[in-house]
Amino acid sequence: MLLGGALPSQQPSVDLIWSARYVVSEDAQRRVIEDGAVAILNDRIVDIGTRAEIDAKYAASNRVVNRIDQPNAILAPGLINTHTHAAMSLFRGVADDLKLQDWLEKYIFPAEAKNVDREFVRWGTRLGLLEMALSGTTTFADMYYFEETVAEETKKAGMRGMLGQTVIGFPAPDYKTPEAALAGAETFIKAYANDPLIVPAVAPHAIYTNSDDTLQAARTLADRYGKPLIIHLAETKTEFDESVQKRKKTPTAALADLGVLEGWTLAAHAVWLDPADFGILRAAGTGISHCPSSNMKLASGVAQVLKMMKAGIPVGLGTDGVAGSNNDVDMMEEMDLAAKLQKVTSGDPTALPADQAFAMATIMGAQALRMGDQIGSLEAGKRADIISIRLDAPNAAPLYNVYSQLVYSLKASDVGDVMVNGKMIVRNRRMLTIDDKAVMAKAEEYRAKVAKSLSGN
Repeated sequence: MLLGGALPSQQPSVDLIWSARYVVSEDAQRRVIEDGAVAILNDRIVDIGTRAEIDAKYAASNRVVNRIDQPNAILAPGLINTHTHAAMSLFRGVADDLKLQDWLEKYIFPAEAKNVDREFVRWGTRLGLLEMALSGTTTFADMYYFEETVAEETKKAGMRGMLGQTVIGFPAPDYKTPEAALAGAETFIKAYANDPLIVPAVAPHAIYTNSDDTLQAARTLADRYGKPLIIHLAETKTEFDESVQKRKKTPTAALADLGVLEGWTLAAHAVWLDPADFGILRAAGTGISHCPSSNMKLASGVAQVLKMMKAGIPVGLGTDGVAGSNNDVDMMEEMDLAAKLQKVTSGDPTALPADQAFAMATIMGAQALRMGDQIGSLEAGKRADIISIRLDAPNAAPLYNVYSQLVYSLKASDVGDVMVNGKMIVRNRRMLTIDDKAVMAKAEEYRAKVAKSLSGN
C-alpha cells in the first residue's frame, strides 16, 4: 500500500478514446448513444458507451490515452461497398447511356484490351481507394484483373478488401485463358490466405461469360481454401431470358444445379429472380450485393430487396464500377437511392426506412460478405473500422433523427475521419496513406491515353 497517495489505477489500458455527439452502433439492439464514445486498443474496439461511462472505465488508465473529441459529429461503423471494380475508375464516363451488352462489348471490353495492364490497375485502384476512403468506405468487395496488385495497393492504403481475381471465358488483360486465370487465382489466394486486411477470392465473371466447367472449377478452388466466390448474378432480363431459353432454368437455378452456390458466395445484382430463386439463395446462404445506381443507370431493373430480406437473404449495398454502370463509389448516395427506389417501385413510402438502408451499408453488408463477426458494427471485440461524419454543414441542421440525417441529408463530403483496423487513414478529410496529387496527375495522363485509344488514331 502506498502511504500518502492514491492507489494505482486498475482500469484497463486503451490506445484511444473517440467521442462524438452520437455513436451509431449497429449492434443487435441498434443502439444510438448520445454523447457517446468508443474505446480502442490496437486493432479492436474495447468498449462503447456514453462518454461518461467510457471515461470512468478507461480515462484514468496508467497508459497515456489519446483522445479525439468531436461534439459536432456522428461516429459510425465504416461503410461496406459490397460490389465494385476499383481500377475501372480510370474509365469513369468513357461510355454512358448505353445498354449493358452494348456498353460491355462495344466500349469496355475493347478499352480494357487496349489499356489495362498492371500499372493501369495500380493507378486506377489508387484513385478508387482515394474516392472510397474520403466518402466513408472502409471495406470493399472487388472483382477485376491483376487482383494481386489491387490487394497490394489496398494494404498500402490501409483499407479492407474482399478481392476477387476475375475468371472469364476469353483472353483478358492478365490471363489469356480461364485455366490460367484459375491458376493465378490460386496463387493469389495462397499469398493472402491469412491477411488481416485482405480476403482473397475467386471471381468467375458470370454464367454467360464462362463455361459450366470453369464455373465448377472456380467453386472447387474457393472451397479448397475456404475462401469466397464472387459472381455477377441475374443482372439483366437478357441474361435471365437466355438462361431460361437455353437451359430451361433461371440463372440462379442453373448456378445452384451446377453447385456454384454451395459455399461462401457473394452475388452481385440479383435483379431478375423468380419465386423459387429466393428459396435457393436463402438455403445456400448466398450474400447479395444490391447496386441501385447501377441497376437504374443501365435500366437493368429493380431488385426485389424487400422480398429478399423477408426471405432471410443477407443483402448489402454496392456501387458497381464507375466506368458507366455508375460514375462514382459514393456509398452515402447508394443508401439514399436504395431507400427511395424501393419506395417508388412499391408505392409504399414506408418501404426500406432510413435505419434499414443504413444497416444495408454497414452490418447487413458485413453479413452479406460473411464477415459480420468482424466488421459492420461498433461492438467490443470487433475490428476498429470507424468513421466520423460532421454535423456542422447547413445540410446537417437541424437534426431530429440520426438515421434520417445519415441516409437522406448527409453527403460523402461530410465524412471527416476514417479509421480501419485501428489506424487512421483519413483525418480532417485528408487522405494520410495515398498521395492524392500524384493520383490526380496520373488520372489525367490515363485520360489522354484512353481517349486516344478509343478514337482510332
